Amino acid sequence: MSGGWESPVFIAFIGGWEIPLLIGGAILIFGSGKIRELARGLGGAKKEFMAGQAEAEVAMERAKAQARAEAEASANAAAASAAAANAATGGATPATPPPPTQPTPPAPTV
Repeated sequence: MSGGWESPVFIAFIGGWEIPLLIGGAILIFGSGKIRELARGLGGAKKEFMAGQAEAEVAMERAKAQARAEAEASANAAAASAAAANAATGGATPATPPPPTQPTPPAPTV
């Protein structure tokens, strides 16, 4: 089916005077009490959603702070362990291999 009132394109062409007409029709069909009740329900749902979103953001910040604190504690423990190992060996550090060198390119031939 192309075109006709079933088409999604039809909805895109709702203009200025059709909107008040649709709202008036909804009020006639459902009554103003039901419309108010629906609006209150939507407002309450939005308020609840915003509260949940704020709660999730607070929980995320707490989790970040906890992860940061655990990482710092782990780094401090590693540093303390390295310092203890250094003190146990009398300050001698294990031999480390030299850094890798870049191979020299071959000389140009003439």
